[in-house]
Amino acid sequence: MTRIRGYKYRAYPNKKQREFFEKTFGCCRFIYNHYLEAKQQVWNECHDTLSYPEMCKDLSRVLKKENAWLKEADSIALQQSLRHLDRAYDNFFRGRGGYPKFKSKRSAQSYRTMNVNCNIRIDGDRIVLPKAGIVKIVNTRDFEGRILSATVTMTASGRYYISLQVEEEYEVMPNRGGEIGIDAGLKVLYTDSDSCSVINPKALAKHEKRIRRLQRSLSRKQKGSGNREKARRKLAIEHEKVANIRSDFQHKISYRLANENQVVCIEDLDVKGMMSDHRLAKAISDASWSGFYRKLEYKMADHGGVLIRVPKTYPSSQRCSCCGKINHKVRDLSVRRWTCPDCRAEHDRDINAAKNILEKGLEMLAS
Repeated sequence: MTRIRGYKYRAYPNKKQREFFEKTFGCCRFIYNHYLEAKQQVWNECHDTLSYPEMCKDLSRVLKKENAWLKEADSIALQQSLRHLDRAYDNFFRGRGGYPKFKSKRSAQSYRTMNVNCNIRIDGDRIVLPKAGIVKIVNTRDFEGRILSATVTMTASGRYYISLQVEEEYEVMPNRGGEIGIDAGLKVLYTDSDSCSVINPKALAKHEKRIRRLQRSLSRKQKGSGNREKARRKLAIEHEKVANIRSDFQHKISYRLANENQVVCIEDLDVKGMMSDHRLAKAISDASWSGFYRKLEYKMADHGGVLIRVPKTYPSSQRCSCCGKINHKVRDLSVRRWTCPDCRAEHDRDINAAKNILEKGLEMLAS
């Protein structure tokens, strides 16, 4: 079987390569913002739009003559910037995203280039990129396949990463054939139908005190000063540390679930809607259910398993997993344990919900 998989590496470019990357980031950002403004102007004047071929023609014929400094960047990266703009509009009109926004130089920067005539290749702890030359990387993962593209990213803390999109052959890994239902939570990351719970690491909560102190320090610095840039980078490093702790934990847990189970049933939560509750928004963001489910979904596919999403309207917490009786009194989240009024079975709220999610998921899978 063939799949497209991403491989991400930490990069250590030299001073000249960093300057080239920063120039390319700026050129791609300029192209994106320039044509976003042009598309808005065309729409306001004649209710029409600029297609990708029209923007490419304008880029090659006019813009490079007026702005010769664009030639210093990777030309393929500039074209990819136009493709990203075109895709952003397409996603907006199809309801898959918001209206495209202008890019800022104050956040993480990236550009994408394509592999043409093997101009992107990796050899040990070195990778060759168009115009950048040989860049040093930490090669933690080997692969056998054809490189399609490379994305160079500079995080807010100033760290560089190179992500490769690779087309490769693969074999489905085995799993142990289990079936499990999962009920997501905040105090615990999830409770499963086997009455096991996984503690939420709460990475943000544990680092919140230091983040708050760094934010206060940043707010006292004069805008445009070197000390403010140092304070901004310290804060960015702390936020990246939190994100890395959370991501590492989710990768380990999702791999374990995919390795042990053939079927995993989850509740299709409306995370965006739940984030509108200001009392729970920070805790929900710290739990990062969406990121966990994303990792679990592709790992289940790698192991030949199935991830079933049970509709959010299904009353998993209110239904008795023994007799099916719906108890509306359990809507109150403070009720953690309850007794079924019909069969008198005693339930833990989360375990009962996980069992109901598993039952509903298997029913959906059978139908």
